[in-house]
Amino acid sequence: MSTSSAPLHLPRTSESDQLLRIRHSCSHVMAMAVQRLFRNVQVTIGPWTETGFYYDFDAPEPFTPQDLKKIRKGMQKILRQNLPFRREEVSRQEARRRIEAIGEPYKLEILADLQEPITLYHLGDQWWDLCAGPHVATTAEINPDAVDLETVAGAYWRGDETKAQLQRIYGTAFETPEHLAEHKRRREEAQRRDHRRLGRELGLFVFSDSVGPGLPLWTPRGTQLRSLLEDYLRQQQQQRGYQPVVTPHIARVDLFRTSGHWQNYKEDMFPLMAENDSQRAAEEGFVMKPMNCPFHIQIYKAELRSYRDLPYRLAEFGTVYRYEQSGELGGLTRVRGFTVDDSHIFVTPEQLDEEFLQVVDLILTVFRDLELRQFKARLSFRGPQNTKMIGRPEAWDQAEAAIRRAVDHLGMESVEGPGEAAFYGPKLDFLFCDALEREWQLGTVQVDYNLPERFDLEYVAPDGSRQRPVMLHRAPFGSLERLIGILIEEYGGDLPFWLAPEQIRILPVTAAALTAAQRLATRLCSHGVRAAVASSGERLGKLIRNGETQKIPVLGILGQQEMEANSVSLRTRRQGDLGAMAQARLVKLAREAVAGRRATLVP
Repeated sequence: MSTSSAPLHLPRTSESDQLLRIRHSCSHVMAMAVQRLFRNVQVTIGPWTETGFYYDFDAPEPFTPQDLKKIRKGMQKILRQNLPFRREEVSRQEARRRIEAIGEPYKLEILADLQEPITLYHLGDQWWDLCAGPHVATTAEINPDAVDLETVAGAYWRGDETKAQLQRIYGTAFETPEHLAEHKRRREEAQRRDHRRLGRELGLFVFSDSVGPGLPLWTPRGTQLRSLLEDYLRQQQQQRGYQPVVTPHIARVDLFRTSGHWQNYKEDMFPLMAENDSQRAAEEGFVMKPMNCPFHIQIYKAELRSYRDLPYRLAEFGTVYRYEQSGELGGLTRVRGFTVDDSHIFVTPEQLDEEFLQVVDLILTVFRDLELRQFKARLSFRGPQNTKMIGRPEAWDQAEAAIRRAVDHLGMESVEGPGEAAFYGPKLDFLFCDALEREWQLGTVQVDYNLPERFDLEYVAPDGSRQRPVMLHRAPFGSLERLIGILIEEYGGDLPFWLAPEQIRILPVTAAALTAAQRLATRLCSHGVRAAVASSGERLGKLIRNGETQKIPVLGILGQQEMEANSVSLRTRRQGDLGAMAQARLVKLAREAVAGRRATLVP
């Protein structure tokens, strides 16, 4: 019986400046070890990351797992030599001369983007690279037993699919071997909960090379899970006055020019589609939508609205398309086609604060019902270097002030994210950590004074004047794909009873019990319970193992004894063996669990 039904909550480690220096330094040590061990290997870039470091190499042969072991030993040898890291400033001309002397063309490309003075970091007297630092003073500050190499992956030079394909070696480093051991434990747990593996094993979704990367195909079970989540949110929205809409998957380029997406988001949109030449395409072409908001704006704008019509809440499960780089794709958490639980709310300025609070209440209700409790709120505002922001600074000030008022009113703990705003307005984002401590955004609510102005939206005020509404962009799930990926990992595949695509599976012990099992399953289904019968004819032990592998919440064993007593013996994943239960009671409990969105069969 599985004991992994509860969500996993791992503590986050706060990276110290010293740890970041260790990791950055280890990337250089790794590159030095690689070039010592393998001839004709060229290095490109090697930064630290949230969990370690990596370096991209142009190597004539693929690196093997055995090669990683050799490289790690080579790194340990370098680390034990107590080599200093020495910073040097040189002119561009001198840097070019040195790079040409060692025949490293990638370094020349990097050099072209750097401003003088050019900084080099030397590792002892034997190896150097273009780098801005920082690093540890000497390799003696790095514990060789707290460093490890993990995987090799493909990467395109500068993320461009038209350029050379490189090999990226990922490593990790910590201040102590104990911290490294804890990291490995977490990685093992993350692999056990990996939604890509579990999604395939549970038959929820597949990917096909024939279709293309980043485009999931949802199986009947996965589609059932999506529908359950959609139905749940539709019910929540209906109670709060939202109206459903449906909009197209493509639109004219001009629509996105007006919204500003074309100017600020063009590289992430799928290419133009047009019948004629490229010049006309730029004027009249169509693109696949990366956002739903311009469409909802057109619905609002289709007739003149009164202040009595506001708040005007439109909601859509709208599928959008974004041309993510192939190296950035990852299961369901980063895809090219995904469905946003999108809503756009048009309010008067006086209604803004109250409506914002109601949206946050909806988001928190969703998280509570889905048992997603470990999250943080981020105030995603303008940053000092934001150059793509649209709209007047005064409008941004008003929007950011509204978000601050809401967070203060709720007493919600939050962090500030300068530079994380959308180009048209600031937002309140809700971030979750997966088992590898990577942060993913789910729910979001955004305050927007700018798109109503760009589209010249109006409403008739009480005094008869025409006024500009404020717009809220809102998505409690963020996207169905990312939410489902995170739910799978949170629960280790053991979805709560109300969300499981198949809630109860009846296992007939004998052929004679098959008809009775089918009658019970039909009775359960008539009450809205998702029940099925294992009719393969295999032995009971195999049927139980199959049900546990597929993580069915409740297995009901039906044999001669149970048929005579009109009962069923229950095994559950979250509550263990429940023993024999009258079939009528099972139907009642299952119906109540579905209606009450309970995580377990028995409250």
